[in-house]
Amino acid sequence: MGWGKLIGVFLGMTLVFGMQNGPASAEEAGAHRIAVSGAAVERILVLGDSLSAEYGLPRGSGWVSLISQRLAEADQAYQIRNASISGDTTGNGLQRLPPILDEFQPDLVILQLGANDGLRGLPVNDMKSNLSKIISLIQASGARVLLLGQHIPPNYGKQYADRFHAVYGELAQEHGVELVPFMLDAIALDATMFQPDGLHPTVEAQESIVDTVWHKLAEVLGQMNGNKKSP
Repeated sequence: MGWGKLIGVFLGMTLVFGMQNGPASAEEAGAHRIAVSGAAVERILVLGDSLSAEYGLPRGSGWVSLISQRLAEADQAYQIRNASISGDTTGNGLQRLPPILDEFQPDLVILQLGANDGLRGLPVNDMKSNLSKIISLIQASGARVLLLGQHIPPNYGKQYADRFHAVYGELAQEHGVELVPFMLDAIALDATMFQPDGLHPTVEAQESIVDTVWHKLAEVLGQMNGNKKSP
């Protein structure tokens, strides 16, 4: 990916720094029970920051909700909880994950954290350690992991930016988890896909984010369901 595109990424990712929007409630945007006769219900947890927390969007219009809708259209039954909080770092996610795992008992966790660590210039090794611990906790609970990779802009220094992004591929290999290299890949250079503040993806951008995540998600769910019909 060229550095021009990474500048576009800055618009799409600065949103996660310092914004405390709070987690979407289960009723409003977090949990979607899809009743499909004869289909096994799997629990999917999304652990992320404001890229996943519907910041500035109508409730139910973010990419997590759209994933739920696609699964329903594919004749699948899943309960999805969006446990994303705007402004979260990997350290925050690590602290709050254990009780969520105990209460919700997910089968799959979509992990979308790290952008705030990079935007705050936190040590990459600390970020990697936190993400590694998060993945280990998830796997110890018996759940699968789908990791969503992130980029940071080049003004943080090429060496730091390269090292930051490389962490996601390293973690995927070390822990044997599936990876979407960059969730904003389809919209990072398109200013029309961001809200007037130039920071937050618009409602229209959410479908493109879903398209980026969907292929790998469908693959993972197909593996989890064995011979059952995959999305």
